[in-house]
Amino acid sequence: MRSFTILGPSQSGKSTLLKALGELDGRPVTAQFTEALTVSQFTYLGEPWAGFDIAGGPDYLGHAGEALAASDAAILCVAPDPDAAVLAAPYLRLIEQSDVPCFIFINKMDQDEARIRDIVGALQGFANHHIVLRQAPIRDGAGHVVGAVDLISERAFQYQEGQPSKLIEIPPELHDREQEARTELLEHLADFDDHLMEQLIEDREPPTEDLYKVLAEAHRGNRIIAAYLGAAGHGNGLTRLMKALRHEAPGMEAIALRLGVENPLAVGVASDTRKHLGKSTLIRALGGPVQHGSPLSGGSIGTLTGIDGKPVPEPLEPGTLAVAVKSDHLEPGYAYTAEAATKLPGWTRGRPPAYARLVMPVNDRDDARLSAALGRLAASDPGMDLSQDNETGHLVVRLQGPIHMRRVLAKLAEDFGVEAAEHPVSGIYRETITRPVETHHRHRKQTGGAGQFADVHMTIRPQGRGAGFAFDETVKGGAVPRNYIPAVEAGAREAMAQGPLGFPVVDVAVTLTDGKHHAVDSSDHAFRTAAKTGVREALAQAGPVVLQPIDRVVIHVPSIHSGSLVALAGSLKGQVLGFEAHGDARGWDVFQALIPAAAKEELFQALGGLTHGTAWFEAHFDHYEELHGKDADRIREARAAELA
Repeated sequence: MRSFTILGPSQSGKSTLLKALGELDGRPVTAQFTEALTVSQFTYLGEPWAGFDIAGGPDYLGHAGEALAASDAAILCVAPDPDAAVLAAPYLRLIEQSDVPCFIFINKMDQDEARIRDIVGALQGFANHHIVLRQAPIRDGAGHVVGAVDLISERAFQYQEGQPSKLIEIPPELHDREQEARTELLEHLADFDDHLMEQLIEDREPPTEDLYKVLAEAHRGNRIIAAYLGAAGHGNGLTRLMKALRHEAPGMEAIALRLGVENPLAVGVASDTRKHLGKSTLIRALGGPVQHGSPLSGGSIGTLTGIDGKPVPEPLEPGTLAVAVKSDHLEPGYAYTAEAATKLPGWTRGRPPAYARLVMPVNDRDDARLSAALGRLAASDPGMDLSQDNETGHLVVRLQGPIHMRRVLAKLAEDFGVEAAEHPVSGIYRETITRPVETHHRHRKQTGGAGQFADVHMTIRPQGRGAGFAFDETVKGGAVPRNYIPAVEAGAREAMAQGPLGFPVVDVAVTLTDGKHHAVDSSDHAFRTAAKTGVREALAQAGPVVLQPIDRVVIHVPSIHSGSLVALAGSLKGQVLGFEAHGDARGWDVFQALIPAAAKEELFQALGGLTHGTAWFEAHFDHYEELHGKDADRIREARAAELA
């Protein structure tokens, strides 16, 4: 069985295309395996095929990557509009990263009158591979596409609604344009074949079969991208596309080479957990034996079924798809040998998740169940990441956006029976001091029996931004015995956990200068308490100020949208550091800026609108800076209400 992945922007007609290809030569078996992935199995000219249809939208790029890793070829389905080419840019970038041979299908040609050269040219602006046009459109008097000419065989076909295209003569008015397009195609193919180059130089007509062979070798070697025309909704252009896949897509032996895994038995495509059914993982067999009970990824394979839930012949033939049930050790995004699993390359996971939220159970008793459920979801969702909030200990879920969050919350409720709610991530602010203060605190307590006594003199002073906490001592004459000094430092550090403004304190130095002790009542606990209380009192007198974190943000953006980011960074009170062309992705820029961490959600929302969901960013803490005025007042008031 051979397989391909169809991907592209929303509303480009991917699902219609997969359905139409499956119905060319028989009845397909189709199943929506997850909300992101629909799988269809069918035969074409007696050969078994499988197609993966990935839902459109940037949220699903990680699922597209894992499907591509298990595919022999990719079909990029695009709209017939040059202005919409930028929407296909993230998919072209992912395909080129994957090194999977690509076939472009310009769909819905019946709905638009745009010049094909303009469409291909716009797409070429985002592709390192050269995009070659395989067909020239035939238009009627109104400019509508009613057929296509194959530029290699030079045969013309007229589309017929719901029927195979009809072979016709090339219209006379199309002859010059067809010859121009054909010459351009042959010149590009000649870059890969010296004999063809000689024939063109000597003005000799190369045999058609030789041209097909050169094209197939170039495509299998992923040296070009060929573009085809059609309208899947009317059954137009499908046979030419399917024949190209059949002859020009590489065999599945190329998968192991692309993934860098030696002799893999299978690769995980996707997984899902459903109520009452448990976890199911879709795998594609690459070697053998793969069957019920055999070892895979260090565990035994459970029940194997087809995508329709019916039993499949075992052992699986190489290339076959199967659903592994009761095989919880199998995860998507890995290539499996019998003993181990190798993580697939980073490009398979799509964009790093940038939308962060605390997720907490509605009922406290569900806390443990929520953690387990989120862990299982994260294992099967490449666009999801889990961490723990250092301040509250709650789980921080990073996702692709608000819509992704709603889907996660719905799945928690429906499949795991856990009601959960999202909350903003708090605790990003810090505070520091602006002037040095000397403090003296005596801790004395007598409760009957052994008492508590500790007396400390300390100096507290601000440090440079990013210096952190420092402690030293200048005690003379044993006023504070050496064995109690670590307790003083521990107390001072504890005081840094929450300053007078309610935030953790940073960039402060504490020096123990003098003190007193009691031979009987002094202890580590007494000196730790004295230091903690003394430092807290001093912090309130040392001019505390709020610090806001500033992140260095790296935005990956199509070049045509880079200019709009300058104004966006300014509106978020950020600082533009500059931008430059991406080193590997044509038509993309890398834009860098310093942005207040609190503005990341606003950045996320605005960036999606400005770039139609094509851009994304990665943010990393850079430094803290002081926050004054109304913004600082608002933050302090919100913190006080939170701690009340």
